[in-house]
Amino acid sequence: MSELIDDFIEHLEVEGGRSVSTSINYRLYLERFVEFTNDITVDKITSEVVRKYRLWLNRYKNERDDELATITQAYHLIALRGFLKYLSQRDIATLAVDKIVLPKVNRKQVTFLHYDEVQRLIDTIDTSTEQGLRDRSIVELLFSSGLRVSELVNLDRDHINTKRREFMVRGKGQKDRPIFISESAADWVNKYLVQRQDNLPPLFLNYSRNQSASTTGDYRRLTPRSIQRLVTHYARLAGITKHVSPHTMRHSFATDLLMNGADLRSVQSMLGHSNISTTQVYTHVTDEHLREVYEKFHSETDAD
Repeated sequence: MSELIDDFIEHLEVEGGRSVSTSINYRLYLERFVEFTNDITVDKITSEVVRKYRLWLNRYKNERDDELATITQAYHLIALRGFLKYLSQRDIATLAVDKIVLPKVNRKQVTFLHYDEVQRLIDTIDTSTEQGLRDRSIVELLFSSGLRVSELVNLDRDHINTKRREFMVRGKGQKDRPIFISESAADWVNKYLVQRQDNLPPLFLNYSRNQSASTTGDYRRLTPRSIQRLVTHYARLAGITKHVSPHTMRHSFATDLLMNGADLRSVQSMLGHSNISTTQVYTHVTDEHLREVYEKFHSETDAD
């Protein structure tokens, strides 16, 4: 089975267009299945083997004695289903994909910031320094564009067009999508770039003392973890008690669009979701807004 998994991972990257990180995760999940089955041949995979594997996953603990979350257990089974589907396409005898039923997962409630909270967070940033200009640009971009943090850190100067306020980004699954940014975000990015005294490619630089410039600038490119820290830092300064991350800004972007009348399909496209069911997670957070719409626009009959 191990050799076929190697083939499957190559298939994911080359023909499936999946990212390296996705391939790494799939390999990890499938290697756990190999560990559980002691690397049996694929024709020996049965419904009973999968049933026992699900029980094993439910009881699994890592070296820190942490259990696997239900959603993580589901990811293991999704990877196994993908592997079985690949084998079926190659006419290799194994268990049918539809024999694996995924567990029902209760998604965590989406955390987002209201517009006034975003404004409070932004107002805490001291823009008198180059680093402050960078941080203001980052927060403005996250809220106005819905970019994933991985997409943001990979931006180079020549990727973003502040005049048109529109550019393309390659997201999950190597899919390109248009990104639109506000005038405010474009202005702050310009102010930041004007202050820069370098010609390094990355749009956002790391100013830590242990970082040094290189010919490519890759050593000075901000990491997702660095952006996580700065967003959390400014949220605390603003007195926001809820957990705030770069992904919270993405949630805030989507929620703000929906609350202001955007349709779900458009938001799906702007977020780069391949399935609209992923975007529908935002509909329940905007339900409270429906009462405001009802009270404002629905006609009421005269009382007796």
